[in-house]
Amino acid sequence: MIYLQLFWSFFQIGLFSFGGGMAAMPLIQNQVVVLHGWLSLTEFTDLITISEMTPGPIAVNSATFVGTRIAGMGGALVSTLGCILPSCFIVLLLAWLYSRYNEMVVIRGVLAGLRPTVVALILSAGLSILVLSFWGTDGFTGNVTSIDFIAIALFAAGLFLLRRFKLNPILIMLGSGVIGGTCYLLI
Repeated sequence: MIYLQLFWSFFQIGLFSFGGGMAAMPLIQNQVVVLHGWLSLTEFTDLITISEMTPGPIAVNSATFVGTRIAGMGGALVSTLGCILPSCFIVLLLAWLYSRYNEMVVIRGVLAGLRPTVVALILSAGLSILVLSFWGTDGFTGNVTSIDFIAIALFAAGLFLLRRFKLNPILIMLGSGVIGGTCYLLI
C-alpha cells in the first residue's frame, strides 16, 4: 500500500509541477508534509537543501530521498518512477504538438500565459523557505529574539556575492556551509 501511495503522490507532483524543480516545491511540500506527514517542515527544508545541492532535478531527488526514507530501495524506485513517468509522456506529446502547431497564435499565448504563474510558484516556495530559515518553524512572529541573524547574514552575503560578482553557486554553498557550521557550533 505504501508503494502505491508513494507512486501516486510523486506521479501527481511529476504531472503538475510545471516550470521546473522550484515550482514543484509547494506540491512536494503539500504531499510529503501536509497530506501524508512523511516529513516535518524542518525535514522538508533539509530535503530541499540536499535536493538542490545534489545533481539532478529537485523533484526527482526529493522523490528518491522520500521513497528511501519511507520504504527503502523499493520506495525510492517507485517514487522516482512516479515522478518521471508523467514528464516522459508529456514531453513526447508536447514535442509532437509543438513541431506540428508551433506557428499558431494560441500556442504562443498559452506559453506566455504560463510564465507569470510559474514565477508565482517559485516565489511562493522561496518565501516559505525564507521564513522557515529566518524565523524557524513558528514562522514570522514579530519577536526579535526568534530571528536567526546568522541565517540572514549568510543569505545577504550569498545573494550579494551571486548577484554582484557572479561567483560559482557551488562555492557560495560550500562557503555558507563552512561559515554556518562554524557559527552555529560556537553559539
